[in-house]
Amino acid sequence: MALVTSDNRGLRLAARYAVLTIIAVIFVFPLVFMLMSSLKPDQQLLVDTTSFRAFLPVGDISLNNYFAAFQRAPVGTFVMNSIIVTASTVVLSLIVCSTAAFAFVYIDWFGRGFLFSVVLATLIVPFETIAIPLLLLSSKMPWIGADGITWGWLNTYRVQIVPFVADALTIFLFVQYFKDLPKELIEAARVEGASWGQIYRRIVMPLAGPVLATAAILKFLAMYNQYLWPLMVVQQESYRPVMVGLQYFFQLNRAWGEIMAYLSMITVPVLAFYLYLQRDFIASIASTGVKG
Repeated sequence: MALVTSDNRGLRLAARYAVLTIIAVIFVFPLVFMLMSSLKPDQQLLVDTTSFRAFLPVGDISLNNYFAAFQRAPVGTFVMNSIIVTASTVVLSLIVCSTAAFAFVYIDWFGRGFLFSVVLATLIVPFETIAIPLLLLSSKMPWIGADGITWGWLNTYRVQIVPFVADALTIFLFVQYFKDLPKELIEAARVEGASWGQIYRRIVMPLAGPVLATAAILKFLAMYNQYLWPLMVVQQESYRPVMVGLQYFFQLNRAWGEIMAYLSMITVPVLAFYLYLQRDFIASIASTGVKG
């Protein structure tokens, strides 16, 4: 009986892994197609799309599309701009939103329930409805820098970063996670005389690994894929991100091989960031807990 049970369990496990493998392959297919297409000339690329050869490195394989992509557009500048804007926004957002969520959950102050409801209500407001007012405001905002006081934030990094530092979804994720943390930890720390700042830095945030990874991934994807807002506020090539740079490849003579090469290059930072945080996410779950 034990042997039959063990065999059945093994069959179920094998079937589960088989299904997961098929699903993984389906999701990987677009990436494989993109990578293989980036190595082929346009004529062969279009012919191969009618067969399974589109997913195989066959035919006239070379890196010519990558070299041509760098000649058509400043790919390195676009990627660096996106990394700067995205990384800065992610770091600032995690700090600001976690601090706000900490205040909503642990500190008792007048009107916090109402204000939290207002924050959640902004989730139903599409960005397109505030884009024009935000653009007008950004064009008149002052800034104190090395050159003194200047007016207008257009064609800068800050205009792509500051409006997205605080958002309702990230705050909501932190609030829900903080509510599930043991209240005994906070009460014990308060009894010992710890300040709210110390509790935030030394108790709450070290336990917030999973929500930090989740919020960082969501914010990274949202910022890295920004198109409408940078297109509105950035006219100088030196500040344009990767998604705005994609339009360079749809002007004049359209080369699909170069487009695939460009997409392959701009996808690398996304995959690297996701894989890195996925590892930290698993490690955080394994290490998070309360010892009695």
